[in-house]
Amino acid sequence: MTDPVAVSLRRLTLSDFRNYENASISLNSRMVAFVGNNGAGKTNILEAISFLSAGRGLRRAMLSEVARHAHTGAWAVSALIDGAYGETRLGTGLNAGDQSRKVRIDGEDARSSEALLEYLRVLWLVPSMDGLFTGSAGDRRKFLDRLVLSLNPSHGKTVTEFERALRQRNRLLSEGGTAAFLDAIEAQVAELGTAVSLARNETVSLLSAKLKAQAELGLPFPTAEIHLEGAFETATIGLGASDREDCYRELLREGRFRDKAAGRTLDGPHRSDLGVLHVDKHVPAALASTGEQKALLIGIILAHADLTTAISGMTPVLLLDEVAAHLDPGRRAALFSRLQAMGPQVFMTGTDVNLFKDLPEDAQIFEVADGLINPL
Repeated sequence: MTDPVAVSLRRLTLSDFRNYENASISLNSRMVAFVGNNGAGKTNILEAISFLSAGRGLRRAMLSEVARHAHTGAWAVSALIDGAYGETRLGTGLNAGDQSRKVRIDGEDARSSEALLEYLRVLWLVPSMDGLFTGSAGDRRKFLDRLVLSLNPSHGKTVTEFERALRQRNRLLSEGGTAAFLDAIEAQVAELGTAVSLARNETVSLLSAKLKAQAELGLPFPTAEIHLEGAFETATIGLGASDREDCYRELLREGRFRDKAAGRTLDGPHRSDLGVLHVDKHVPAALASTGEQKALLIGIILAHADLTTAISGMTPVLLLDEVAAHLDPGRRAALFSRLQAMGPQVFMTGTDVNLFKDLPEDAQIFEVADGLINPL
């Protein structure tokens, strides 16, 4: 078995990004921490790194909102990385007046942000995800699709096309489209929806195996059991791709009158949910304590990082925003030890430097204040 490629950022440069006019950080460690007061801009650094991947970044902000000068909307993030192709320069940003961000790889324009996934897989855990288990099914679907994307770079495009096809069907229903037109669009919805569903199911299956293996390591984090649930999942359980597509097409045809009255499509993987169980207590994660939910989420992210390494053949970059502050010293030390053993490059934030005293000796710790980033 070939060892995975160790991918890491060696230099990060920000221009007019959030509160940073110009900032450049030299990196030589796989464990990096940013320390500073609330509002100093620590999370902004992690957000900048998250834009070196596909999608809208860890805050899912409007592109113009991350610019330092609102009137221009322009910003840029670049990084020098070591990875599967040796030393590579990745860059992304928004030009004044543009609606979509540009991506450049070694100075050449890329067609889309999905091209970055060939060089770098970025995963994250941020405070806004703390309510994942008690929040909406839509939030959990977005979370799951992000997990799928790190394993299957084409998944984001498929989800986007599926959602577009659903909107077209809804519009046809509301405008009284002919049966022939509805048959055509429903065939497209069924094909794309089936691809989305199968990709999610595969990721859940693989991640479940990783979670079970992780439980055997004796980490001080509760074990999560995950599964997909919903009417569509129940209707298509055990079906292969072709039969699942046929089933979905029939559900859509039978549901036209109902969906027209509702103003939306009521059947499909766009309504599925990610179920999470606290194994030790055998209760849904939503009923666990706040601390247990946080620990469950950490366990899922660790298992997913391990799975990403195994599937992609390269170690991911992991962004952990304000995670250490919510763990007792024992769990914090165990987390750092596990991250070091797994091998991803990890970027963390915290308000107190003492939170990171158990990091390895070669870890880098930076102080963030007044738009400046200085090594401690």
